[in-house]
Amino acid sequence: MFDLQGHRGARGLFPENTLAGFRGALALGVSALELDIAVTRDGIPVVVHDPALDPDLTRDATGAWLEGEGPLVADLTLAELRHFDVGRARPGGATARAFPTQIACDGARVPTLAEVFAATAASGARIEAELKTDPRAPARTPPPARMAALVVSTARACGALGRLTVRSFDWRGLAWLRAHHPEVALCWLTDAETEAATALWWDRAGPAACGGSAPRAVAAAAAAEGGRVDWAPVWAPDHATLRAEQVVQARGLGLRVVPWTVNGQADMARLIGWGVAGLCTDRPDLGLRAMAAAGLALAGAQSRPSA
Repeated sequence: MFDLQGHRGARGLFPENTLAGFRGALALGVSALELDIAVTRDGIPVVVHDPALDPDLTRDATGAWLEGEGPLVADLTLAELRHFDVGRARPGGATARAFPTQIACDGARVPTLAEVFAATAASGARIEAELKTDPRAPARTPPPARMAALVVSTARACGALGRLTVRSFDWRGLAWLRAHHPEVALCWLTDAETEAATALWWDRAGPAACGGSAPRAVAAAAAAEGGRVDWAPVWAPDHATLRAEQVVQARGLGLRVVPWTVNGQADMARLIGWGVAGLCTDRPDLGLRAMAAAGLALAGAQSRPSA
């Protein structure tokens, strides 16, 4: 069973991190929706990639594109955030150039995490919620533990804790969850930058202390804090730097490997051949083709605690 994750919904096809995009990804067929978490000034977890509104994706209440970086989500109430339209990419901008097939949905607003849980309840799809905290800029977001706690409390209130996986490059939030909510499934994100500065991003020793092995570092982090889970922890590395021998090692350590963000069909076929457990992609339509070519079935909703 293969875990096909729609990155930010399916941003190659629909506006990212929007209810329309999540519905579109589910209609295509994914096992999970990857999305990003920020928190408003009034303490509401919302789904948006950057701590500040992206001028490449955002128009104000008059329909004008933002000029320069927009306001921090943490400085806006939910009501204030609702004034902004995130339903299309700026014409000629980086997102429009990268994803020319993206279908606009004018009028889309930044959704709350609770709204995403409600909109996807019937599907049973997992929600892969990324804590978007950055230890280099702590004033731009809530602390990792607070963001993690808000995500868990929202999932519990929505009866969706069993569908939640929390992921982050900033492992401090994951460590807090392992210690305080061991029932929550976790995914450890890595890339070259965070592996090079593990004292900052991971708050612990990195690959150098684990024989140069990122999979061993992830396995150590998964086992370090209290509690026990009855499913395999997930390692989500950058697909561009992942090596076949790392996949073999990670599987031997009991990790499921789900690389990000894989959009090329040749890359998909290569990674599937290496034995990864899934892919996170902007183009789940292409992912489904790669799965069909490899004879893989889509993973269904996994059983998780509901309270």
